[in-house]
Amino acid sequence: MHWHRGSSLSESRLQSDALAFAAVEMVQSGMKVGLGAGRTAARGIAALAERVKDEDLDVECVAASEQAEDLARSLGLRITDFALLEELDILIDGADAVDRHMQVMKGSRGAMTRERIICWASKRTVFMVTENKVAESQIGAGTPLPIAVMAFGLVSTRNALRHVGINGVIRQDMDGRLFITDNGNLVLDASLRGDENLAQLATELNDIPGVIDHGLFIDEADIILIEKEDGSIERLERAGL
Repeated sequence: MHWHRGSSLSESRLQSDALAFAAVEMVQSGMKVGLGAGRTAARGIAALAERVKDEDLDVECVAASEQAEDLARSLGLRITDFALLEELDILIDGADAVDRHMQVMKGSRGAMTRERIICWASKRTVFMVTENKVAESQIGAGTPLPIAVMAFGLVSTRNALRHVGINGVIRQDMDGRLFITDNGNLVLDASLRGDENLAQLATELNDIPGVIDHGLFIDEADIILIEKEDGSIERLERAGL
């Protein structure tokens, strides 16, 4: 399915950011909304803030990263303590890569642990990507797999990862310092061949105690919105949704 400039969204909004406004179109007053981390998710946050302001919507938001939370607050969105909520109505997020099997790769911002928790708590999940992030076959080829690991037992954890065919490097920031997630973990960026059984790999990673989380979101996506070069939006939807 494709979204074009004749959809129910206003012309001015479509011209400003069709992808973001398509992602937040399902948000209604009274909803609890999860907000992802990263640049594409930030577009959704901005679009949601504009809808809340223009339409006087009453929504509560939970953000997957401190940076996303700061952005949401600065745009006037109401942030709620996630520890007090049982579930969310919808998650609006970006992705590092997707495929047409509805598999998603996340974690370039190191927020995949919180993002997964928000995913599982959300009744519906929407991921936004630009067309260049759609994998030809499946996610993993050409896109590093982020794996959040504890510093405690790091060498042992890396040895266990090698036993399942995973090698990678510990992420550093631009100044050469270790990248630390909002939860205080390290991130190992691993290379995949692109032909792995991703569901099996996800299970194997989950079974390693030192692995906190990883970027394989195998069946969490309900809707994927793809921004095409011509400005239209392609919509992928999980069967039975």
